[in-house]
Amino acid sequence: MSPKATPGDASAMSRIGNLDVKVEVVVIPVSDVERAKRFYESLGWRLDETPPGIVQFTPHGSACSVQFGSQLTSATPGSATAYLVVSDIEAARDALLAAGVEVGGVFHVSPDGPVDGPDPERRSYVSRATFRDPDGNTWLVQEITTRLPGRIEGGVTSYTTDTDLASALRRAAAAHGEHEKRTGTTDDNWPDWYAAYMVSEQSGAKPPE
Repeated sequence: MSPKATPGDASAMSRIGNLDVKVEVVVIPVSDVERAKRFYESLGWRLDETPPGIVQFTPHGSACSVQFGSQLTSATPGSATAYLVVSDIEAARDALLAAGVEVGGVFHVSPDGPVDGPDPERRSYVSRATFRDPDGNTWLVQEITTRLPGRIEGGVTSYTTDTDLASALRRAAAAHGEHEKRTGTTDDNWPDWYAAYMVSEQSGAKPPE
């Protein structure tokens, strides 16, 4: 039997800090399971196979799923708030509207509070929109294209969908165009430059110059 660690034990903290732990499912409280199921189906999220009494949906490109059911939580229906990350806030809002979801307008965060419209500089983490499910659970849609430093461990990066990869390639192409303007030369080694730029976006590292 392993000895019990004391609070602040550096060795124990190191061991648990190196333990692979992944967020798999978030449970949301709903009052009408069938109504909630119809709503999340309308979003185009994947309905997963589950044991009886559990309904689970997974958004396209997400490693984390959403669960609900009549006996899963004692939380008040409508009390949950969660984030959805997208690479293009306006395209995401248009897709939600086309699916019949009532979505608030795109806004961006400023020192003086929320301002209508996407961030003029399209800075990562700044542009947002919100919608609610039939119970009032809030989903905050946030545009993230470049991660803050250290958010992706070990420089491991990936794209889970073709749309995210295509968006990243377009951003890399635009940035590479500016790079060629600055240098005044044509960069024949653009594949390596694209790769370095796309990895820097996800890892928060300094982009190539």
